Amino acid sequence: MEQLFDHDLLRRRRQRALSRLEPGAEFLLRRVAEDMAERLMLVERRFEAPVQVQGALPLAADMMQATGKTGRFRFVDLCPVPDPDDRKVMRAAPDLVPLEPQSADLVISPLALHLTNDTPGVLVQMRRALRPDGLLLAATPGAGTLGELREALLAAESELTGGASARVHPFADVRDYGALLQRAGFALPVADIEDTVVRYSDMFALLRDLRAMGMTSVLADRSRKPLPKSVFLRAAEIYAERFSDPDGRIRASFPVVHLSGWAPHESQQQPLRPGSAKTRLADALKAPEHKLPR
Repeated sequence: MEQLFDHDLLRRRRQRALSRLEPGAEFLLRRVAEDMAERLMLVERRFEAPVQVQGALPLAADMMQATGKTGRFRFVDLCPVPDPDDRKVMRAAPDLVPLEPQSADLVISPLALHLTNDTPGVLVQMRRALRPDGLLLAATPGAGTLGELREALLAAESELTGGASARVHPFADVRDYGALLQRAGFALPVADIEDTVVRYSDMFALLRDLRAMGMTSVLADRSRKPLPKSVFLRAAEIYAERFSDPDGRIRASFPVVHLSGWAPHESQQQPLRPGSAKTRLADALKAPEHKLPR
């Protein structure tokens, strides 16, 4: 399996960010957690054995539990989860979901799937961990995330050094995630996207937030050579030239893909067998004839 992300580096950066968590640094995860809790509210049942897989903070679990729709959450995470209630945390890398088969009726994954080296395998593990008719709710950054930063850094590095390395993670499209849900064996898969745009005074304020969230690049095939300060200064100029609003503040895009799918169960809606239709499509499409009044 190709190692796209360096999980040892991710763990070190995540631990550093969690050890000195800055107020407000969790704004994106909080926004996603609120959206996930709202989506859970639409489900007409209660989940007694929920698990949060990765996500660093317990925000999504706490907001879902506050809806009254879930029991007490367990956690699977790369790092210890800051939690005053001292809930159980199973330590695991992002590519592993060490849960017993059919041991959960709800699995949630807030802002974590984009850091897996084997996303199809992780989804399969989540589906196996779910009881029949159990629910997966996940949210992950989608294609276009930090696209402005990617463009500015590539342009500046290419201009000043004659070459450029990837400095921002690749992100999958919403259609790709929908296909992965089906491939992993989920029933009734749904994938949709919510666009979030955050404004900053300059590029360096954005970079400070990314470091505080532990969301800086952990690409395995990254350049080990630090970028010169001149590249960052030029990138900030390009960012401001191309992606600023009339008031001078810059935009940063965070499109979030929301995923849901169910572990198969006989009670769920099933597609009809081919050839079982009782009405021809051609007949159904025929419009009734109407005479115009004289």
